[in-house]
Amino acid sequence: MNHSTLTNWAVSRFLIATIFLSAPVLLAGPEAYDTSKEAPPPPISWCETPSPLEIRIGVPGWMAGLSGDTGVKGVVSSVDVSFDQLLRHLTHVPIVLSADIRYQRWEFFGDGQYMEVGASTTLPGLLFTTANLHLKSGLAEGFVGYRLINCDKATLSLFAGARYSYMEGDLSIFDNGDARLVILRQLLGIPKKLDFSGSTGWVDPVVGARGKVKLWKAISFYAEGDVGGFDANSGTAFELRRQGPTIVREPVDSSDWSYQVQGGLEFQVTHWMWAQVGWRYLKYDYNQGGFTNKTALNGPFIQGGINF
Repeated sequence: MNHSTLTNWAVSRFLIATIFLSAPVLLAGPEAYDTSKEAPPPPISWCETPSPLEIRIGVPGWMAGLSGDTGVKGVVSSVDVSFDQLLRHLTHVPIVLSADIRYQRWEFFGDGQYMEVGASTTLPGLLFTTANLHLKSGLAEGFVGYRLINCDKATLSLFAGARYSYMEGDLSIFDNGDARLVILRQLLGIPKKLDFSGSTGWVDPVVGARGKVKLWKAISFYAEGDVGGFDANSGTAFELRRQGPTIVREPVDSSDWSYQVQGGLEFQVTHWMWAQVGWRYLKYDYNQGGFTNKTALNGPFIQGGINF
């Protein structure tokens, strides 16, 4: 047997042995892989439910300008104090407080504010003269809400409750020598002086909605709006008006409505501290008895507080 024949014989025998040894593996098919012991991948959820209980206490600072018509005992005057002029017209430091408690999807929250403003007003409809107005206003509101969306990244709630509003006005009319001052004193029941005051308070039913969306890490956008009054306290109303050479008491339409919107940015400063920066607008349309409050509170809103 020559060298070439010996080589061919060795190669053929090697191939036959390889095929014979590999046959069980080729015929057995793919090997079964046991995945029963592997943990499933964690689910990816956009809405992560927050903790069941949350309490927030805040101290709001509302630099609200005051504009519109306000009246006591039928004498209606116009006032216009913008938010940047407020510090010059404040007669007392405003008193403010807010609280917000949530359990599961239920919310209980409210806030309050008391403010006193002094300004000069005009009475062109009566005596073509001016007066000093000292206006005291306060509000306290409380609501019960239910979260339709209850997530860490977004919330949306509907709420209902009540808003108590208080109004007191002190008016000092300047004597410009008008002979009709005698008639005005008689209508106001102040025969010997030109200073008078009055106060009133009322409660409005309120419904609204509020929500919050997380923008980036600890920064969120919040918004809230409500409507109140629904003429719940309307009845009869009057104003003192000039009619020809005299001053008369004239009946006017009574009303009781209020509207409020606010929104801005919220910052979770630390695990326990938060802050809000935004804008708040509250409009009254109240005319009852001899009191008129058709004013708007409008200005920047800053609040800081703690949560636990």
